[in-house]
Amino acid sequence: MIVKDRNSAFERLGELFAQSRRGVAFTGAGISTECGIPDFRSPGGLWTNNQPIPFDEFVASQEMRNEAWRRKFALEDQFRSAKPGRGHRALARLVRTGKLEAIITQNIDNLHQESGVAREKVIELHGNGTYALCLDCAARYEIDWVRERFQQSGGIAPSCTGCGGPVKSATISFGQAMPELEMQRAEEETLAADLFLSIGSSLVVWPAAGFPVMAKRNGAALIIINREPTDFDRMADLVVRDDIGDVLEPFLAA
Repeated sequence: MIVKDRNSAFERLGELFAQSRRGVAFTGAGISTECGIPDFRSPGGLWTNNQPIPFDEFVASQEMRNEAWRRKFALEDQFRSAKPGRGHRALARLVRTGKLEAIITQNIDNLHQESGVAREKVIELHGNGTYALCLDCAARYEIDWVRERFQQSGGIAPSCTGCGGPVKSATISFGQAMPELEMQRAEEETLAADLFLSIGSSLVVWPAAGFPVMAKRNGAALIIINREPTDFDRMADLVVRDDIGDVLEPFLAA
């Protein structure tokens, strides 16, 4: 059901939430664009001038690790002032009021946590870009620590001080295995939900895109809020092709 006017969207959203006892949200890059963070794939997106470095190349080459961190710091300088937007704040309120049990996200910007959602309620399928991990021993390093050593060494990516392993932003790169625990938690929450709210995702990146389908096939109501059409619009109970903040903020205020 594709709804084009906001009043009808608000009414249908209200009906579906009223019928729900356990909701789950699934978010993609679209929820963060109003915060000043462009998406990845569109013209002008994050990959326009900074194509991602595959995981195997990062592991195999010090030169590629140096370049990966150079790009990371360039992007961080551009977007580090981003704050949670209306969509993030709306979802945080839905979590606080018990309408949403968890937020499954493809995003790495930490904005759900910054909006007030408890860390344990956020399932990050693609990791988190606000800290780093040693790929060998999993020791955690703060980004400022990496930046300081990177700059002091003239652009050489630091290694783990404990085991000497490569230190990488705690995100999932192309060719890197998806995090098992997060994938398991996402599946459990998806199967337990009777309402699944997909927001700001093009639903083209697998396996993450499989969760809305899993929820719908398991009997949950499926809501898709995204400016552009997705391949799953036909199966959704409600499709709203509109600005996320313009939809969610007034809906919660109604």
